[in-house]
Amino acid sequence: MKRIHIKTFMGAIVMSLFLASCSNNILDEQPRSIYTPDFFKTEKGVYGGLTSLYAHLRYIYGEAYFYNTLETGTDEATYAQSADQNFKVMDMTGQGDITSTSSRSDRLWGATFPDINTASGIIENASAVGISDALIAEARFFRAFDYFLLVQTFGGVPLDLGAGELKFNTSPVRVSTRNTVPEVYTKAIFPDLLKAVADLPVNPRVTGGATQTLARLYLAKAYLTYAWWLENPNNIPTYPASDRVDPDGHDAQWYFQQAYNVATAAIDDPGPFGLQPTYYDVNWAPNDRNNEILLYADHTETSEYYNGSSLTYSSAGDHDNCAVWMMTWNYTVIRSSSSNTEWSAMSSVQREAEQHLGRPWTRMCPTIGVIKNTFADKTNDSRYDGTFTTVYRGNWDKAGITGPVYNANFMEVQPGDAILTFLNNDPATSLTYPSGAGNSNIGAAEVPGRSDFVIAPSGISRIVYPGLWKIGTYRTDNNGGLGQPNAAVTRPFNIAKFSELYFIAAEAAVKGAATTAGKSARDLINVIRARAGKWRYDNNGDSTKVEDHSAEMVAATPANITIDYILAERSREYYGEGYRWFDLVRTQKWGELAGTYQIGGANYGDHTPQTVTRNIQPYLYLRPIPQSQIDGLEMSEADKAAYQNPGYN
Repeated sequence: MKRIHIKTFMGAIVMSLFLASCSNNILDEQPRSIYTPDFFKTEKGVYGGLTSLYAHLRYIYGEAYFYNTLETGTDEATYAQSADQNFKVMDMTGQGDITSTSSRSDRLWGATFPDINTASGIIENASAVGISDALIAEARFFRAFDYFLLVQTFGGVPLDLGAGELKFNTSPVRVSTRNTVPEVYTKAIFPDLLKAVADLPVNPRVTGGATQTLARLYLAKAYLTYAWWLENPNNIPTYPASDRVDPDGHDAQWYFQQAYNVATAAIDDPGPFGLQPTYYDVNWAPNDRNNEILLYADHTETSEYYNGSSLTYSSAGDHDNCAVWMMTWNYTVIRSSSSNTEWSAMSSVQREAEQHLGRPWTRMCPTIGVIKNTFADKTNDSRYDGTFTTVYRGNWDKAGITGPVYNANFMEVQPGDAILTFLNNDPATSLTYPSGAGNSNIGAAEVPGRSDFVIAPSGISRIVYPGLWKIGTYRTDNNGGLGQPNAAVTRPFNIAKFSELYFIAAEAAVKGAATTAGKSARDLINVIRARAGKWRYDNNGDSTKVEDHSAEMVAATPANITIDYILAERSREYYGEGYRWFDLVRTQKWGELAGTYQIGGANYGDHTPQTVTRNIQPYLYLRPIPQSQIDGLEMSEADKAAYQNPGYN
């Protein structure tokens, strides 16, 4: 390989929050404008670098445009009525092409390389100032974490940022050479994660800190992903060009086995982590930072300083948690009536800082197939109810509006009553929708005897669809009013969950890994499905519901578990959380599972499902290197062209 260089910045110059000291088991973030090489040679500097590694997660997770690249264009989401080109091009349906300037994976590239360099600075200097191996292991974890994101997204990427492979670079340079995929895994990702597993503590150093279980999750996931890459069942091209041969002499089956072994070891020795008793508990905002969550990009409503974002208004900036806005339709256009004799429209569902509601942007939406097929069982399986907002309730009183309110069929409703309901299933008798917006103002149907307007699963569209409850807004300072719905979400954005260990081990087992007693692919999947069958609350019914349908869920699991079935279960478990593109690319099922979808039109009252075909070409399995990176290189035009992934020049 040639010597590898890349234009980069010192450490984490782009990061705005750093650690001065560590106390009370939280990351004490202090602003610092720049790192210098000497700063890393101090204890304060190393701790500052460690905190920046956690802070950089905000620039990736919850960030709206990168979130779009992980969901739009998969079988989970398409673009919605108010989408601009940032979203439409990702759908691959003739609305524009993914290019080196239009792909929003540039957010990932820009956030990770400074972080990688910071991690290298810590690894090189920490021992000299008396920092423990456990703390250095946190830096190793994050360096591997970033490289794993990069290699899945772009293919091979540079290991040398200007000072040598995996060395801390102190001088910006303008030439670069990309390593191959096997080199990134075997030189960077695996060694760092193995060391992290060995040295990280079982219990986190600080709340939300890296642990042995977290490192095992990512090691197992990296083994699994690399095994698929070596196998390459559908002959998807890679870049830079490389034989699908492991430098250490192992084949795909060896890596599938390692993925299984590491994942089951973490399940058997979980430390303080485990599964929440119900799916609802995993995503219920008052229960954030529960023991199922291994890693998150943290935010808080108690301080703008520690939140990294305004507590009153956001413009969806780089580190604002705004992903859920993209999947939130403009429910505030719903209308009820202030009269029961003639329709006198009034706003009955106000914008509110509440988990079911939040700020609407209407940029992305679920497909009809998600509602009807992915979440087909809405009776036994609690995950549909624990994922979506399907009932929109009146909250006009919180806006100071008084007097009686009438809704569908001129029936009176009270604050908290259902104003609009997305039905769980298509009714036996088709709904009669208005020819246009109708009384509801959104084209919803009226059913005799019901005071709520309704829309069936087949009637969702690019403009009206269930919202994404699981990552929705939550504030404790609303004081009985509407609160601050225009502020970025102050909840942590979950990145890694203990539950995924079961999916990783099951997938490896399906791919031929030898299993242990009680941990076949079906056994592992049934742990997740049994939990999904346990209800403690009817989220959209807004009422206690203590029911256990785990036996029915387990009985419905097929005897023969396939990759398609695991992918369907992963979508039910992690819908809308940013997993899907990586899942489809890893298994090379993207074109097969997401090649077509159905959705209604972009106008209120348009409930006719349209079948849309995507043009998912093999080269799209890698995202383009950002044009800004290539433009900054001082290399020949031929070398710049060779730096870009094929298909994007």
